[in-house]
Amino acid sequence: MKYKKIILLMVLVQTVGALFFIGEIGMSLAGIKRQPIDWRLREAMEIGAAIALLIGLVMSGVLLMRAQRMLGKAEAQLQRACSAFMAVVEESFVDWALTPAERDVALLVLKGFSTQEIAGFRKTSEGTVKAQTNAIYRKAGVSGRGQLMSVFIDDLLTETCETEIGEDQKD
Repeated sequence: MKYKKIILLMVLVQTVGALFFIGEIGMSLAGIKRQPIDWRLREAMEIGAAIALLIGLVMSGVLLMRAQRMLGKAEAQLQRACSAFMAVVEESFVDWALTPAERDVALLVLKGFSTQEIAGFRKTSEGTVKAQTNAIYRKAGVSGRGQLMSVFIDDLLTETCETEIGEDQKD
């Protein structure tokens, strides 16, 4: 919420500065006569508009750098989550004693591909894929895709929560 106000202020400041210069040029091109003002006041207005644009530029740079840092942190967290998920998946596959073919099919099932798509990827029949998924479900002790996915989500959440609790207790 704090950044929204800063961004709004930045846009407002830049808009005021830009409108000053655009207005001057537009009025000049349109041949609109205006009352002459003291050159010192005019210079002060131009300097103020230029400063407003510079402030907006600096604020944009600061916000962009913060956004880049936040993106970097989010990518690192996503990478850790992905690694943790794959560790849970691999551990479960070992526990269930899945064959290499069943592992491939199980990963494709977890990614949400249909039986037909998996058969196409693996260049096998749909019947083979169905038999393999049934074997996976039986070994995992589940009855379908949704339950298979929930096994991994539960394991991942349990592992993540235990890790965070352990880190909190160290502090």
